[in-house]
Amino acid sequence: MGAGKGAGVVAEPYDGAGAVRRSGVFLGLLVVGAFLVPLLGPDLALRGTGEAAAPAVREVGWLRGAVLVALCVQAGEVWLRRGPVRPRSLAPAAALLGTLAASGLAVVVAAGNLLPRSPSALDPGALAQSGDGRLALLEVNAFGAAWLCALGRRRGLAAVPLALVVLAEAVRAHHEPSTPWLGSLLTFVHLSCAALWAGGLLAVLRTVPRLPAPEGARLLGRYARTAAYLLAALTATGIASTLRRMPPGTVAGQLTDTAYGRVLLAKTVLVAGVAALAWRARRRLRGNGGTAAGAVVPARAELLALALVVLVSALLTALPLPIRW
Repeated sequence: MGAGKGAGVVAEPYDGAGAVRRSGVFLGLLVVGAFLVPLLGPDLALRGTGEAAAPAVREVGWLRGAVLVALCVQAGEVWLRRGPVRPRSLAPAAALLGTLAASGLAVVVAAGNLLPRSPSALDPGALAQSGDGRLALLEVNAFGAAWLCALGRRRGLAAVPLALVVLAEAVRAHHEPSTPWLGSLLTFVHLSCAALWAGGLLAVLRTVPRLPAPEGARLLGRYARTAAYLLAALTATGIASTLRRMPPGTVAGQLTDTAYGRVLLAKTVLVAGVAALAWRARRRLRGNGGTAAGAVVPARAELLALALVVLVSALLTALPLPIRW
């Protein structure tokens, strides 16, 4: 990767203070998006479709968004756990966020998939007696185990409970009577790849400013090669899952006439934009003399777009499924 040119470049680290300021701007935008997507998304998606949203759709959207963000942050740190330099870990805070969000979802399930107005509305016994309840408890316990792993020395062990979170989400999303195992398998692969893509990029961008320029470029290059395979798997599993929920002859209509289809279309457009930003970052990485300076800006934009994809995906899980199978 431009080793000859890189030898003549002064290996200086990036401006850490500037990186922190820019990260603060991105964080602010993400916080705004984290509130606006679940707040405005259901009404915009459902308008004119004749479909009715679940009573707690906004709250479930926020909670599932927090679960997915926590999953991505931890997955990225597990992927980069053997890097040359490790910034301060976000995994403990992310695991705690995931535990709280999963607990909130368990409360909603215990209230009959409604937002409880009082403690008397809760039926804790329902959690152990229903499939959704048991999956909610599994996620709570898995995030708790991931938190313990994040606090210990063997942080790589967090991959096991995180895989259980992905498995619980995959099984929860597919209750259809025919071949539910296939839908769960597709979702498991899809969600795993998405978590590694978004979380891996966050971990890499937090690490690059702490490295000499050539090492930062090599790390970005390693991530870019991994992300290419993740994008291919995401595309294949996404198309397959869409065709399982929407028969080929109805896809065009459902993408505009159903809330699920509209949000799925928005997610597809965002993913296409992310892919374009990733391609631009990779081109800049190759043509910048063995340094990561030119690739960092589109990579940060890619991370912001990926965060929006995660939030839109959380909204997608809270909307009613397509009526026509």
